[in-house]
Amino acid sequence: MYFRATFLATVLAATSVLGAAIDPSKIGSSSLSRRQQFQQKTYNEISISGGTAGNAEAEAEAVFASLNLNDLANASEDDKDFLNSVNKICNQAEKGAFNPAIAAASGAEAAALQAGKIKNKVLKLKATLLLLSIKEAQGEDVAADIAAETKKFNNNIKQDQDAAGDPSTFLPFDASTKGGI
Repeated sequence: MYFRATFLATVLAATSVLGAAIDPSKIGSSSLSRRQQFQQKTYNEISISGGTAGNAEAEAEAVFASLNLNDLANASEDDKDFLNSVNKICNQAEKGAFNPAIAAASGAEAAALQAGKIKNKVLKLKATLLLLSIKEAQGEDVAADIAAETKKFNNNIKQDQDAAGDPSTFLPFDASTKGGI
């Protein structure tokens, strides 16, 4: 009986000490560890190039909606890898799928492919800007890069909005992101 009471008292004491050591406001927050926000995806799963032009910015934001924009300093290395790989595979799709298809097309088909290419660029640049924002939040000096990429992003947003309502062609492409779970 003495052993059981002593054991129980020890367990209760240990639990209360451990409980006091953890700030309840930190439970579930990213300050305990850097949590991954993204899962590995194929290009076809994240592509926003199909549908109609005019809403590429919102479509790109939806792809990255799981990223906590209020806590970029605690983004994980896997999240940075994911964003970097989105940039790379969108670039590969532009060069390997969109550019050849646009060169071979004419008229309305070429215009729809161009609209898809612009939406693809918006996705690529949104990933780049998020990655740069994370780097900045983590102490890197990337202000010049952010300014340059923002200029490109705004140019592509304008082109997308100028074509609002026009058809936009999705082209499949075989590539996958890195990072994530």
